[in-house]
Amino acid sequence: MSLPFTASLLDGLSDGPDLAPLVGRVDHLDLGEGAWLDVVPGWASNSDALFERLVTDVPWRADRRQMYDRVVEVPRLVSSYDVGDALPDPVLAQARDDLNAYYAHERGAPVEQRFDRAGLCFYRTGDDSIAWHGDHVGRTIDRDTMVGILSLGAPRTLAVRSRSTGTTRRFPLGHGDLLVMGGSCQRTHEHAIAKTKKAVGPRISVQFRPVWPS
Repeated sequence: MSLPFTASLLDGLSDGPDLAPLVGRVDHLDLGEGAWLDVVPGWASNSDALFERLVTDVPWRADRRQMYDRVVEVPRLVSSYDVGDALPDPVLAQARDDLNAYYAHERGAPVEQRFDRAGLCFYRTGDDSIAWHGDHVGRTIDRDTMVGILSLGAPRTLAVRSRSTGTTRRFPLGHGDLLVMGGSCQRTHEHAIAKTKKAVGPRISVQFRPVWPS
């Protein structure tokens, strides 16, 4: 698969990809209602090399979904990795392990909030998107959870809004940026990536999630 892509000016400065230590780099944002976000710009340096590998190496598939009275194509490509599955690149395994170590040691996250699954979404153009939603992990249970998102490739804007007030925050994420949604975020807030007519390059979103017992 080949797509036009403009690399970050910061990439190419090392042999990476390299993941920076999280301690001391995390910008913690309190959203209210028990929800919070952690943001780490440029967590993965030289991440464009990783992006290019994933475009080629991941077994992308086009999903279809029932919407009202018809079946429609999901406007992005996807791939998923369950507990015990080998991730498609060693850097992603390191990212998962680093996230688990940080949130266990620095934040005291319980074992049931370990990041054990990964899902990848490939946004090829501005026509690819995801509607407002809360992730199924956490959305239908009365417990806090975390979802970590590593963004690779060209930036796209992730919007997060409160279900009760409509207050919306927007985060342009790409080129190795990390965003973690935690606390009640999946229940009290929802997030989306809207379609855009602006000229944007391709982006891959890597989502790390815990597995809750049924």
